[in-house]
Amino acid sequence: MNNGVGPERWFPVRPRSVLTPVTEERMPFSWSINPYRGCGHGCHFCYARQTHTWLGFHTDDSFRNNIFVKRDAAEVLRGELKRGRWKGGGIAIGTVTDPYQQLEGKLRITREILQVLRDYGVPVSITTRSPLILRDVDLLKDMKIDSINISISTLSEEVWKKTEPSSPHPRQRLRTVKKLSQAGVMAGIFLAPIMPFITDSDEQLEEVIQKAAEHDAQFLIPSVLRLKPDVKDWFLRQMHRSFPRVYPRLVRMYEGAYAPEEVIQEIQMKVFYFAKEVGLSTKLRNRRWVKGVKGSEEPTMEAPVQLSLF
Repeated sequence: MNNGVGPERWFPVRPRSVLTPVTEERMPFSWSINPYRGCGHGCHFCYARQTHTWLGFHTDDSFRNNIFVKRDAAEVLRGELKRGRWKGGGIAIGTVTDPYQQLEGKLRITREILQVLRDYGVPVSITTRSPLILRDVDLLKDMKIDSINISISTLSEEVWKKTEPSSPHPRQRLRTVKKLSQAGVMAGIFLAPIMPFITDSDEQLEEVIQKAAEHDAQFLIPSVLRLKPDVKDWFLRQMHRSFPRVYPRLVRMYEGAYAPEEVIQEIQMKVFYFAKEVGLSTKLRNRRWVKGVKGSEEPTMEAPVQLSLF
C-alpha cells in the first residue's frame, strides 16, 4: 500500500562518480552511494531535503516532486571499482535518498548497482522505507550484507499519513523485515526519527519495539529527530497544520538542530528498556551509532544519531 503518488518530474543525470567517501569516524561504514537525488516518499522530517537547496530548489515538496536519477550509476561504479577507487570498508546505500522509492520499481538503478557490488564482493548496508527491497532478495542472499535497515518512525496511521505523505505502510515494512530475516539476510529496524511530543510516548515506542521483535528484527537502532534550519522551517509548518497542539512545544524545544540532550537521553533510555524487555539488540554489528554528549568527552550513555551524509 502507498498512500500517495510518485514524483511529478524526474531528470536523468550522468554522475562523474558514484562512490562518496565518508570521513566521519562515528559512522560504521566508509563509503556511501545514493542512486537518486530527491525522494518520492516526501517525509516532512527528512534531513536530506537540504540537499535540494544546492540544486536551486527549496526544502518544500520540490524534494519530492523533482527527482534526479543517476541512470548510468552502475556503469560508473563498475569503472570506479575496476580502477581501484574503493579502498576497502563498507558501503552504505541510501543515506540521503531512499534507494527503493517509487521510481526504482521502473528504473531498477539500485538493482543494477547491487549487481556490481555483488560481483566485487563489497560489504554493503542499505537503508529504506520500502518493501520493494524484497524484489532483490536473490541478490542480497549472494552479497556481503552488513545490514538491511528498514526505517519506521511510528505505527500510528494518523501520524504516518501526516508525516510521510507517500511512503509505504509501516506494517508492510515490518513484514519486509520478517521476510528478509527468513531469507537469511541481516535485517532490522531504524526507529527513526523519534519525534518529541508526536511519536515518543511510551505506548508508541513500546508498540514499535514489540512488533519489531515479533517480526524477527535482528536489531533496532533509535534516532531522535534533528532539524537543520532549512528543513526545520518546512517541518514546523507541516506540524503547525497537522498537530497544532504540540507545535508551540516543538518550536521551543528545537531552538537548534537537536532536542536538548536530557530529552534525547530520556527517549533513548526508554527505547533501550523496552528493547531489553523483548530481547532485541540495540547494537549493529557490535557498534552503536553514537554522538557525544555536549560538554563531555565521555558520553553518559550512548545516543544513536540520525544519519547525516551528503
